[in-house]
Formats: sequence, structure tokens, C-alpha cells
Amino acid sequence: MNASVYAQRRARLASQLGRDGIAIIPTAPQQPRNRDSDFLYRHDSYFYYLSGFTEPNAWLVITGDGRSTLFCAPKDLEREIWDGIRLGPEAAPAALGVDAALTVNELDTQLPRLLENKSTVWFPFAIHAGLEARVAGWLHSVRARVRFGVLCPEQQHDLCSILDEMRLIKDAHEQDIMRRAARISAGGHLRAMRLSARMLREGREVREFHLDAELMHEFRLQGSQAQAYGSIVAAGDNACVLHYRADTAPVRDGQLVLIDAGCELDGYASDITRTFPANGRFSGPQRALYDLVLASQDAAVAATRAGARFTDPHEATVKVLAQGMLDLGLLDAGKVGSLDDVIANRSYFQFYMHRTGHWLGMDVHDCGSYVEPSEVGATSARRDPLSGETIVNRPSRILRPGMVLTIEPGIYVRAAPGVPEAFHGIGIRIEDDAIVTDTGCELISRDVPVRADEIEAVMRA
Repeated sequence: MNASVYAQRRARLASQLGRDGIAIIPTAPQQPRNRDSDFLYRHDSYFYYLSGFTEPNAWLVITGDGRSTLFCAPKDLEREIWDGIRLGPEAAPAALGVDAALTVNELDTQLPRLLENKSTVWFPFAIHAGLEARVAGWLHSVRARVRFGVLCPEQQHDLCSILDEMRLIKDAHEQDIMRRAARISAGGHLRAMRLSARMLREGREVREFHLDAELMHEFRLQGSQAQAYGSIVAAGDNACVLHYRADTAPVRDGQLVLIDAGCELDGYASDITRTFPANGRFSGPQRALYDLVLASQDAAVAATRAGARFTDPHEATVKVLAQGMLDLGLLDAGKVGSLDDVIANRSYFQFYMHRTGHWLGMDVHDCGSYVEPSEVGATSARRDPLSGETIVNRPSRILRPGMVLTIEPGIYVRAAPGVPEAFHGIGIRIEDDAIVTDTGCELISRDVPVRADEIEAVMRA
């Protein structure tokens, strides 16, 4: 771990708190899985972003003068025999670069002292259950000492407003980790593709969980700590369920398989989706829809560059998909009108109902506003043609170098009157991770192929 990276982030945060400001950041609690077992522990992203510390039961306090104090679990030989070695407060300053470290048992005693004579207290709003009440208790203790000349903070601010902006632009350290995470995830996708085709060629039964296991095997084999999210492995009609989870359904010859899966590496997520023929050969209708989705992704990639708006890739995607739906007969021009009508009336929503991307980083749906901060007050209203609700629009975020987002168009064709039967039950999504650059974007997840011919070649190997 490069402690200087986290020290620089703490310094940047401190400079935005105000001289008499103080920030309180807890990590995530352990979560029980059942009667006597916890889920695999995962730290809080904000806390880790500022500390690089992965142990539970820890807090970080940063003051406007740049001083940082870590509260962590004390050394305990008996507990460490059961649960693993703890860093402990004695070793923390040298290991993490914080100015001071105390045991978490001293938190309620020391926090009121640290809050004394501060003007503003910052902490993450609406994330940690009970945190607001805990802060109120510490402030109550401070107020009890005002007769001794102590000043109590008069303002409380949401720390996420600062940290979200910091985390939105990924530095070189973060980008390097995300490239490695994408490579590992791509390897998992390749293994799943090859396993599907090989097992079917050999006449063996294939289930969604077989492919899911192949993903997890590769993720851990290459050193990632966990899945970034529950993998979607959807065969046949299941691919038309957007948040389907890998289950026991059979993978049959002639079906498509949609896999949306990514690993987490050193606290950072990857997020890749590929759709492939279970047996390694696209049918005619499958190939027609696949090439349409890929063309829409190509348009979105071309629209992803510094200076563009976050919504530009989505609008580029919709234009290509909508025209393709008309051309392939998914939409009847006699009923829905021209391309402009399809877009204006959102007629395409029957087959494409999600956005084309989201921020990616420490969280798979990473933090950061999708509205341009300098233009947040510029609003316009429109009536949604499907729901009839009034929607307030604000100017979309301007893309800047170092932002990381997914580009993931799709098409999902459920059986319905008027929909050509050849396309029934086909669900396709293609998703890549992109780092915004001055001249365009860097697709960091293309170690797994995306062109139909290339996918078939991989699966023949």
C-alpha cells in the first residue's frame, strides 16, 4: 500500500473543510449472515479512500488544519487467534501515515474533545445508521462544557458533497488498479465462454451455475478479493430480466447467454457484460440483434470524450437502436412513426429500458453527481410520454479526463403481439468500462472480444 496516496487525499479534503472544520468518517460494520457467521467483510468506500485501511470497527477523524486521527481495534492476542492479526493503534501511524491512532474504545471519550472549538462538523449523511444520533451525543457533551469557555460546532454538513467530487476523477493510482481489475474480469468472461461451448460439444449438461463458478474461479485465481457485485449469468429468456442472478437454469444449444460480471480488486470494481451463443455460433436473428447493439455501443464510444455531456453516449445509443428496431421490424413504422417520433415518444422503451452507463470506481455504481455543478440551477420541465409525469431536467455532467464510466447498451425482446417471433426471448447487452481522455476514451475491458466473429473464434479455440 502506498500510504502517500491516502495522505494526499486527506490533505485535499482537509483544505476544503475550513480551518475550524472537522470530518468524521466511520468504516462499515460487519454484517451477520446467519446465527453465528458474518458475511465476508467489505470496508466503507469513503473510509478506505482516505485511509487504505480494511479492518472493521474503525473511524477516521480529519481536522481543517490537516491533522488525522485513526480509531481502530486494539491488539488482542486471544481475538487475533480467532479472527486474524490486527494492525493496532501503535503501528497505525507508521503504516497508514496518519498523525495519531487510538483504540476505538476511546472514541466516545475523545470525539467530544476533538469537536471542541470547531465551527463545522462534516460526516456522511444518510449512509451509516445511527451516525447522526452518535454525532448529536458527542455535541451534547461539548455543550456541557461551554461554561468553561468551550465553543460547540454550529454547523453540520454532508461530507459526501466533497468526497463525491474527489472520487469522481480517478488519479493514476486508481486507473492502474481499474485496468488490472478489468483484465482479470475479462479473463473470467473468456473462461465462461469457452466452457459453455466445450461442454455442449461434449454433450454434457450445462447450467448457469457452471459458468458462474468459472467466473469466480478466475477472479480469485488472479488475485481479486471478491466479486464487485452478484454475477448475472442468464441463459435464453432469462437474459430479458435485467437483474437476473446466476441460478440453476440449463444452458441449451442454440441459446444466447448474457453474463454481466466483474471482480473487485484492491477496493475497485470492474463491470463487464458480454452476450454470446452458448454453442459458439450465432443464429441469423441473434446476429442481427447483436450487431445492432454493437453498432449502438460504437456510437456511444465515439460520443464519450472530454467536453461531452454524460447523456451524449446514451442519446447516440438510442438513435442507433431506434433506427435498428424500425429496420428489423421490432417497431412498426406505420404505428410508431418516424425515427424522430420513436425517440420523442420513447417507443423504443419496450426493448431498451435502461440508461447506457453509470459511474464506476470503488463502488460498481460509483458516487458522483450526474448534473453539472456549475449549471445545477438551470432547469427545464418536460412531460414524460410514457408515465405522464412531469420531469425536471438539469444540465448533464460535462465529462472530464479521469472520469470512469460504463458504456452498456442492450436490447431485450420478450414475446409480445406484433413482435417478430424469430426475435422472441433474445436479450443482449454489451458493456465496457471507459476512462475519459482528452481525445476520447480508453476502453479498459476489451481483453474479452466484442465483435461477433471474434467471439465465435474464441469459442472454437
